[in-house]
Amino acid sequence: MDEKRQDDPVNARAEESPSLPADHQPIEVDGSPTDMRTDNSEKDNSELPSLPKAEPESLTAHKRTTVKVEYKHSLATRWMHWINFPLLFVMIYSGILIYWADSQHEGLNSHRVYRVGVGDWTLFRFFPRWFYDGLHLKYRFFALNGIAYVLYTFLSGEWRSLVPTRHSFAGAFHVLLHDMGLSKRPLPQQKFNDAQRIAYTGVVLMGMGSLLTGIAIYKPTQLHIITILLGGYEMARWFHFWLTLFYVVFFLVHVAQVIRAGWNNFRAMLIGYQVAPIESDKKEEVSNGEDTLGH
Repeated sequence: MDEKRQDDPVNARAEESPSLPADHQPIEVDGSPTDMRTDNSEKDNSELPSLPKAEPESLTAHKRTTVKVEYKHSLATRWMHWINFPLLFVMIYSGILIYWADSQHEGLNSHRVYRVGVGDWTLFRFFPRWFYDGLHLKYRFFALNGIAYVLYTFLSGEWRSLVPTRHSFAGAFHVLLHDMGLSKRPLPQQKFNDAQRIAYTGVVLMGMGSLLTGIAIYKPTQLHIITILLGGYEMARWFHFWLTLFYVVFFLVHVAQVIRAGWNNFRAMLIGYQVAPIESDKKEEVSNGEDTLGH
Protein backbone atom coordinates (compact mmCIF):
# COMPACT_ATOMS: atom_id res chain seq x y z
CA MET A 1 0.00 0.00 0.00
CA ASP A 2 2.84 2.38 0.82
CA GLU A 3 4.47 1.72 -2.48
CA LYS A 4 1.20 2.32 -4.34
CA ARG A 5 0.65 5.58 -2.51
CA GLN A 6 4.07 6.79 -3.42
CA ASP A 7 3.60 5.77 -7.04
CA ASP A 8 0.39 7.80 -7.32
CA PRO A 9 1.31 11.41 -6.39
CA VAL A 10 -2.12 12.75 -7.31
CA ASN A 11 -3.88 10.56 -4.76
CA ALA A 12 -1.24 11.39 -2.20
CA ARG A 13 -1.81 15.13 -2.53
CA ALA A 14 -5.58 14.67 -2.34
CA GLU A 15 -5.30 12.73 0.94
CA GLU A 16 -2.85 15.22 2.45
CA SER A 17 -4.96 18.34 1.62
CA PRO A 18 -7.40 19.49 4.36
CA SER A 19 -11.11 18.97 3.83
CA LEU A 20 -13.02 21.78 2.04
CA PRO A 21 -16.36 23.20 3.12
CA ALA A 22 -19.46 21.88 1.40
CA ASP A 23 -19.87 25.06 -0.62
CA HIS A 24 -16.41 24.72 -2.13
CA GLN A 25 -16.48 20.97 -2.82
CA PRO A 26 -15.86 20.16 -6.48
CA ILE A 27 -19.03 19.36 -8.39
CA GLU A 28 -19.13 17.01 -11.31
CA VAL A 29 -21.33 18.36 -14.11
CA ASP A 30 -22.04 17.15 -17.58
CA GLY A 31 -21.53 19.77 -20.20
CA SER A 32 -19.08 22.22 -21.58
CA PRO A 33 -17.73 25.29 -19.73
CA THR A 34 -20.06 27.41 -21.82
CA ASP A 35 -23.07 25.57 -20.40
CA MET A 36 -21.79 26.11 -16.87
CA ARG A 37 -21.47 29.84 -17.45
CA THR A 38 -24.98 29.97 -18.80
CA ASP A 39 -26.41 28.17 -15.76
CA ASN A 40 -24.64 30.51 -13.37
CA SER A 41 -25.81 33.63 -15.23
CA GLU A 42 -29.39 32.38 -15.17
CA LYS A 43 -29.10 31.80 -11.43
CA ASP A 44 -27.75 35.29 -10.85
CA ASN A 45 -30.36 36.92 -13.07
CA SER A 46 -33.17 35.12 -11.23
CA GLU A 47 -32.29 37.08 -8.12
CA LEU A 48 -32.54 40.48 -9.94
CA PRO A 49 -35.80 42.30 -10.77
CA SER A 50 -37.08 41.65 -14.25
CA LEU A 51 -36.17 44.32 -16.81
CA PRO A 52 -37.83 44.96 -20.17
CA LYS A 53 -36.00 43.21 -22.92
CA ALA A 54 -34.52 45.41 -25.62
CA GLU A 55 -35.35 44.65 -29.21
CA PRO A 56 -32.56 42.76 -30.95
CA GLU A 57 -31.34 45.48 -33.24
CA SER A 58 -27.82 45.89 -34.49
CA LEU A 59 -28.39 49.56 -35.38
CA THR A 60 -29.48 52.13 -32.82
CA ALA A 61 -30.31 55.77 -33.67
CA HIS A 62 -28.88 58.48 -31.43
CA LYS A 63 -30.08 62.08 -31.75
CA ARG A 64 -27.29 64.63 -31.64
CA THR A 65 -28.21 68.32 -31.44
CA THR A 66 -25.87 70.76 -33.14
CA VAL A 67 -26.26 74.43 -34.05
CA LYS A 68 -25.55 76.56 -37.07
CA VAL A 69 -25.13 80.30 -37.46
CA GLU A 70 -27.46 81.89 -40.01
CA TYR A 71 -27.21 85.36 -41.53
CA LYS A 72 -30.67 86.90 -41.13
CA HIS A 73 -30.61 90.73 -41.26
CA SER A 74 -28.32 92.88 -43.35
CA LEU A 75 -26.47 95.90 -41.95
CA ALA A 76 -28.69 98.34 -43.85
CA THR A 77 -31.87 96.73 -42.52
CA ARG A 78 -30.58 96.86 -38.95
CA TRP A 79 -29.47 100.50 -39.21
CA MET A 80 -32.76 101.68 -40.69
CA HIS A 81 -34.73 99.66 -38.15
CA TRP A 82 -32.98 101.22 -35.15
CA ILE A 83 -33.03 104.72 -36.67
CA ASN A 84 -36.73 104.42 -37.38
CA PHE A 85 -37.55 103.44 -33.80
CA PRO A 86 -36.69 106.80 -32.12
CA LEU A 87 -37.96 108.73 -35.13
CA LEU A 88 -41.36 107.08 -34.87
CA PHE A 89 -41.49 107.83 -31.15
CA VAL A 90 -40.65 111.50 -31.75
CA MET A 91 -43.23 111.71 -34.54
CA ILE A 92 -45.97 110.41 -32.26
CA TYR A 93 -44.81 112.75 -29.51
CA SER A 94 -44.98 115.74 -31.83
CA GLY A 95 -48.44 114.65 -32.92
CA ILE A 96 -49.58 114.76 -29.31
CA LEU A 97 -48.15 118.30 -29.11
CA ILE A 98 -50.25 119.41 -32.06
CA TYR A 99 -53.34 117.51 -30.90
CA TRP A 100 -53.24 118.91 -27.37
CA ALA A 101 -52.41 122.45 -28.56
CA ASP A 102 -50.00 123.47 -25.80
CA SER A 103 -51.45 126.97 -25.29
CA GLN A 104 -54.29 128.42 -23.26
CA HIS A 105 -55.37 130.55 -26.22
CA GLU A 106 -53.83 131.49 -29.55
CA GLY A 107 -50.34 132.77 -28.64
CA LEU A 108 -51.05 132.95 -24.88
CA ASN A 109 -48.66 130.97 -22.66
CA SER A 110 -47.42 129.08 -25.68
CA HIS A 111 -45.70 125.76 -24.84
CA ARG A 112 -46.17 126.35 -21.12
CA VAL A 113 -49.41 124.51 -20.30
CA TYR A 114 -48.27 120.90 -20.00
CA ARG A 115 -45.48 120.84 -17.46
CA VAL A 116 -44.33 119.33 -14.15
CA GLY A 117 -43.63 121.86 -11.38
CA VAL A 118 -44.89 123.83 -8.41
CA GLY A 119 -46.11 127.40 -8.78
CA ASP A 120 -43.78 129.36 -11.04
CA TRP A 121 -41.03 126.74 -10.67
CA THR A 122 -40.95 124.23 -13.55
CA LEU A 123 -39.11 120.95 -13.39
CA PHE A 124 -39.99 119.62 -16.84
CA ARG A 125 -42.02 120.80 -19.83
CA PHE A 126 -43.66 118.16 -21.98
CA PHE A 127 -43.32 120.22 -25.14
CA PRO A 128 -40.50 122.78 -24.92
CA ARG A 129 -40.13 125.50 -27.51
CA TRP A 130 -37.09 123.92 -29.20
CA PHE A 131 -39.06 120.73 -29.73
CA TYR A 132 -41.79 122.61 -31.58
CA ASP A 133 -39.27 124.52 -33.69
CA GLY A 134 -37.65 121.31 -34.89
CA LEU A 135 -40.83 119.59 -36.11
CA HIS A 136 -39.96 120.06 -39.79
CA LEU A 137 -36.62 118.26 -39.29
CA LYS A 138 -38.29 115.21 -37.75
CA TYR A 139 -40.67 114.87 -40.70
CA ARG A 140 -37.79 115.01 -43.13
CA PHE A 141 -35.67 112.41 -41.31
CA PHE A 142 -38.66 110.08 -41.02
CA ALA A 143 -39.43 110.47 -44.73
CA LEU A 144 -35.82 109.96 -45.83
CA ASN A 145 -35.37 106.86 -43.67
CA GLY A 146 -38.61 105.36 -44.99
CA ILE A 147 -37.74 106.05 -48.62
CA ALA A 148 -34.24 104.60 -48.14
CA TYR A 149 -35.72 101.42 -46.61
CA VAL A 150 -38.20 100.90 -49.45
CA LEU A 151 -35.52 101.46 -52.11
CA TYR A 152 -33.08 99.08 -50.41
CA THR A 153 -35.73 96.39 -49.97
CA PHE A 154 -36.58 96.35 -53.67
CA LEU A 155 -33.03 96.78 -55.01
CA SER A 156 -31.59 94.04 -52.78
CA GLY A 157 -34.40 91.60 -53.52
CA GLU A 158 -35.42 91.26 -49.87
CA TRP A 159 -38.97 92.20 -50.84
CA ARG A 160 -39.44 88.57 -51.95
CA SER A 161 -39.37 87.40 -48.35
CA LEU A 162 -41.34 90.41 -47.07
CA VAL A 163 -44.25 91.05 -49.43
CA PRO A 164 -47.34 88.88 -48.72
CA THR A 165 -48.43 86.21 -51.18
CA ARG A 166 -51.93 85.02 -52.03
CA HIS A 167 -51.63 82.37 -49.32
CA SER A 168 -50.43 84.76 -46.61
CA PHE A 169 -53.81 85.52 -45.07
CA ALA A 170 -54.58 81.83 -44.54
CA GLY A 171 -51.05 81.35 -43.23
CA ALA A 172 -51.43 84.32 -40.87
CA PHE A 173 -54.51 82.67 -39.36
CA HIS A 174 -52.46 79.52 -38.77
CA VAL A 175 -49.73 81.63 -37.11
CA LEU A 176 -52.35 83.20 -34.84
CA LEU A 177 -53.69 79.78 -33.79
CA HIS A 178 -50.14 78.51 -33.21
CA ASP A 179 -49.15 81.50 -31.05
CA MET A 180 -52.32 81.12 -28.99
CA GLY A 181 -51.56 77.42 -28.41
CA LEU A 182 -54.62 76.23 -30.34
CA SER A 183 -52.64 74.52 -33.10
CA LYS A 184 -49.75 72.08 -32.72
CA ARG A 185 -48.91 72.01 -36.42
CA PRO A 186 -45.40 73.49 -36.81
CA LEU A 187 -44.91 76.71 -38.73
CA PRO A 188 -43.05 76.58 -42.04
CA GLN A 189 -39.37 77.47 -41.88
CA GLN A 190 -38.96 80.90 -43.50
CA LYS A 191 -37.37 84.24 -42.75
CA PHE A 192 -40.70 85.95 -42.04
CA ASN A 193 -43.91 84.08 -41.36
CA ASP A 194 -47.14 85.09 -43.07
CA ALA A 195 -48.35 87.25 -40.18
CA GLN A 196 -45.05 89.16 -40.20
CA ARG A 197 -45.26 89.64 -43.96
CA ILE A 198 -48.66 91.28 -43.63
CA ALA A 199 -47.68 93.37 -40.59
CA TYR A 200 -44.35 94.65 -41.96
CA THR A 201 -45.76 95.45 -45.39
CA GLY A 202 -48.73 97.12 -43.73
CA VAL A 203 -46.53 99.34 -41.57
CA VAL A 204 -44.65 100.52 -44.67
CA LEU A 205 -47.97 101.49 -46.28
CA MET A 206 -48.96 103.19 -43.02
CA GLY A 207 -45.75 105.21 -43.18
CA MET A 208 -46.62 106.42 -46.66
CA GLY A 209 -50.11 107.32 -45.47
CA SER A 210 -48.74 109.21 -42.47
CA LEU A 211 -46.45 111.26 -44.70
CA LEU A 212 -49.23 112.18 -47.12
CA THR A 213 -51.76 113.06 -44.42
CA GLY A 214 -49.06 114.85 -42.40
CA ILE A 215 -48.03 117.21 -45.18
CA ALA A 216 -51.69 117.75 -46.06
CA ILE A 217 -52.25 118.97 -42.50
CA TYR A 218 -48.94 120.85 -42.26
CA LYS A 219 -49.30 122.74 -45.57
CA PRO A 220 -52.98 122.56 -46.49
CA THR A 221 -52.82 125.64 -48.73
CA GLN A 222 -49.52 125.03 -50.53
CA LEU A 223 -50.34 121.32 -51.02
CA HIS A 224 -54.07 121.73 -51.50
CA ILE A 225 -54.18 119.07 -54.22
CA ILE A 226 -53.13 116.36 -51.76
CA THR A 227 -55.53 117.76 -49.17
CA ILE A 228 -58.41 117.62 -51.65
CA LEU A 229 -57.54 114.07 -52.71
CA LEU A 230 -57.65 112.99 -49.08
CA GLY A 231 -61.16 114.40 -48.69
CA GLY A 232 -60.30 117.77 -47.19
CA TYR A 233 -58.45 119.01 -44.15
CA GLU A 234 -60.69 117.41 -41.51
CA MET A 235 -60.62 114.03 -43.26
CA ALA A 236 -56.83 114.19 -43.55
CA ARG A 237 -56.64 114.84 -39.81
CA TRP A 238 -58.96 111.88 -39.17
CA PHE A 239 -56.78 109.54 -41.26
CA HIS A 240 -53.62 110.84 -39.62
CA PHE A 241 -55.01 110.32 -36.12
CA TRP A 242 -56.05 106.71 -36.71
CA LEU A 243 -52.78 105.87 -38.43
CA THR A 244 -50.99 107.05 -35.29
CA LEU A 245 -53.13 104.76 -33.15
CA PHE A 246 -52.32 101.84 -35.46
CA TYR A 247 -48.61 102.64 -35.00
CA VAL A 248 -49.00 102.36 -31.25
CA VAL A 249 -50.82 99.02 -31.57
CA PHE A 250 -48.17 97.73 -33.97
CA PHE A 251 -45.40 98.81 -31.61
CA LEU A 252 -46.94 97.06 -28.59
CA VAL A 253 -47.58 93.82 -30.51
CA HIS A 254 -44.11 93.95 -32.04
CA VAL A 255 -42.40 94.33 -28.66
CA ALA A 256 -44.53 91.52 -27.18
CA GLN A 257 -43.58 89.19 -30.06
CA VAL A 258 -39.89 90.06 -29.69
CA ILE A 259 -40.03 89.18 -25.98
CA ARG A 260 -41.85 85.95 -26.80
CA ALA A 261 -39.32 84.98 -29.48
CA GLY A 262 -36.43 85.40 -27.04
CA TRP A 263 -32.86 86.65 -27.07
CA ASN A 264 -31.79 84.77 -30.20
CA ASN A 265 -34.24 86.70 -32.37
CA PHE A 266 -33.40 90.03 -30.76
CA ARG A 267 -29.67 89.42 -31.16
CA ALA A 268 -30.18 88.86 -34.89
CA MET A 269 -31.41 92.45 -35.20
CA LEU A 270 -28.31 93.63 -33.34
CA ILE A 271 -25.50 91.67 -35.03
CA GLY A 272 -27.30 90.21 -38.06
CA TYR A 273 -26.82 86.53 -37.16
CA GLN A 274 -28.96 84.01 -35.34
CA VAL A 275 -28.16 80.57 -33.94
CA ALA A 276 -30.42 77.80 -35.26
CA PRO A 277 -30.45 74.24 -33.84
CA ILE A 278 -29.98 71.23 -36.11
CA GLU A 279 -31.19 67.78 -35.06
CA SER A 280 -29.39 64.98 -36.87
CA ASP A 281 -29.90 61.24 -36.49
CA LYS A 282 -26.57 59.45 -36.11
CA LYS A 283 -26.72 55.67 -36.46
CA GLU A 284 -24.11 53.60 -34.69
CA GLU A 285 -23.44 49.88 -34.83
CA VAL A 286 -23.90 48.29 -31.42
CA SER A 287 -22.40 44.87 -30.65
CA ASN A 288 -25.02 42.22 -29.94
CA GLY A 289 -22.66 40.14 -27.77
CA GLU A 290 -21.63 37.56 -30.33
CA ASP A 291 -18.05 38.81 -30.52
CA THR A 292 -17.56 38.35 -26.77
CA LEU A 293 -18.22 34.62 -27.15
CA GLY A 294 -15.66 34.29 -29.90
CA HIS A 295 -18.16 33.34 -32.63
